[in-house]
Amino acid sequence: MLNDRLTYLVGADIIDVKLRDYLKYTEKLSGRFIKSSGLTGKISVNNKVAKLNHRISSNDKIEIDMKRDEHQNIEPEKMDLDVVYDDIDLIIINKRPGIVVHPTRGYPSGTLSNGVSYYFKERGEKCIVRLVSRLDMDTTGLIIIAKNQFSHMALARDMHSTDMQCKDMKSKTFEKSYMAVVHGNMKNKSGTIDLPIGKPDEDCINRKVCDEGQRSITHYEVIDSYKNGDLVKVTLETGRTHQIRVHFSHIGHPIYGDSLYGIEESNYINRQALHAYKLIIPHPRTGDELIIQSKLPEDIKNLVSKLKAEGEI
Repeated sequence: MLNDRLTYLVGADIIDVKLRDYLKYTEKLSGRFIKSSGLTGKISVNNKVAKLNHRISSNDKIEIDMKRDEHQNIEPEKMDLDVVYDDIDLIIINKRPGIVVHPTRGYPSGTLSNGVSYYFKERGEKCIVRLVSRLDMDTTGLIIIAKNQFSHMALARDMHSTDMQCKDMKSKTFEKSYMAVVHGNMKNKSGTIDLPIGKPDEDCINRKVCDEGQRSITHYEVIDSYKNGDLVKVTLETGRTHQIRVHFSHIGHPIYGDSLYGIEESNYINRQALHAYKLIIPHPRTGDELIIQSKLPEDIKNLVSKLKAEGEI
């Protein structure tokens, strides 16, 4: 049963190694997490509080107390949340359209983080909101929130290990898949868009494909085709801001309803037709594979019905 303590039993091949090095290189914990745990006396070896330069050997038992007295400047607000997974380490929520994920100057309240903060408070969970993934205001779907520093560190590490810049860390599966409805019909029914994405300038919110941008990789598969569009499954290998929207707009297939990278079309849908429908992630504590899915929201289902009525291929 999962609890507030991490426990590691040192293997037979470990002899006279610094505690700090063991946690970093064998257990793959972040330097920040190790340092904060060590400085606050949260790490013990064989039931005794240990310093980070303590030397460990085979069969030593290491425990890390994850309980923290943490505070966050996010006002709890009661909100109807669609919680699809919840345990001691993380929570996964199916976000509705029209809601900002985290408070900003323009949206100081009414955000998903305000609702999650209330959710924690009501259940007596002394957690702060640690976003592992984010979605645009009008993109729906699955969002991961860590409940403690360890799970945030582990999930962020595994998520970014799919980035081409971190291939050497790619030891666990972390897959984020979306459903999108795009204009026109894709020439190839499956493929990969490998084009760099950057900002035109610092004051712009939009992104574009440009040589000086970061490498960005989007895999796609056409699920269904209609006379005036395709329903496409999209899986990200990298996670750049607006990546899916930018890539499909650039190749001439903007997402329906995307007013930033396409056109506003309220006769079809009042937002971009993009839904984060599936996650495959390693559990931060156990390493077990979690597969979480959510159904298409009603407005995208209605859009698909309209396109089908106009003609199928």
